[in-house]
Amino acid sequence: MEEVQKVIVESSNIVFFGGAGTSTESGIPDFRSADGLYHAGSGQQYAPEQILSRDFFMSHMAAFYTFYKTKMLYPEAKPNRAHLALAELERRGQLRGIVTQNIDGLHQLAGSRNVLELHGSVLRNYCMSCKAEYPLETIMASADDIPRCEKCQGFIKPDVVLYQESLDMEVLEQAASLITQADVLIVAGTSLTVQPAAGLVRLYEGNRLIIINRDPTPMDHLANARLGGNIGDVLHELVN
Repeated sequence: MEEVQKVIVESSNIVFFGGAGTSTESGIPDFRSADGLYHAGSGQQYAPEQILSRDFFMSHMAAFYTFYKTKMLYPEAKPNRAHLALAELERRGQLRGIVTQNIDGLHQLAGSRNVLELHGSVLRNYCMSCKAEYPLETIMASADDIPRCEKCQGFIKPDVVLYQESLDMEVLEQAASLITQADVLIVAGTSLTVQPAAGLVRLYEGNRLIIINRDPTPMDHLANARLGGNIGDVLHELVN
């Protein structure tokens, strides 16, 4: 820990790459851990991976929204110590950017400004017909099984990347550029199994790769330091 703290203190070009584990301390479940969303009963006849696909959204939209509203949306969630520590690093001029697989918007709520959301955000929604934009409140307040556009009655879709959909290439390129140029890369709360997002970590060419994760990852052997424990506790200690 002391060696990693020294690395953090001396760097002004840190990039953070995070996944669902970054937000579990805010009460948002992750996906692949033993107590994550994919291992919990969904109350549906379909597996979560199937529900969160483009094909399912288009063919079973009402069932998708039933699952989405009850299992994916946590509007009362607040940033935890991990989010706050990263915002503090950015405020100090040490953190150049955050690349996140999360869709909860908690990094921005904590005060981080340069956040690249690989998988989109639940806070943004749009009409599939006229492209009108809607906030999360519209989805939460909708009494209908399927939220519809106020302007054209088209279907509203969350601006999140579903299975069978491609990532935003502009966001992906910006993330690749950040990671390639980083002096220090901190990876936390991700299984590093989802592609192409996880492949971004392999673009890092430096010798200060820090992985913070409760469970082992396929890239632990590439890390210069690996720290266990709660991500919020570890980041708080590293920053403060």
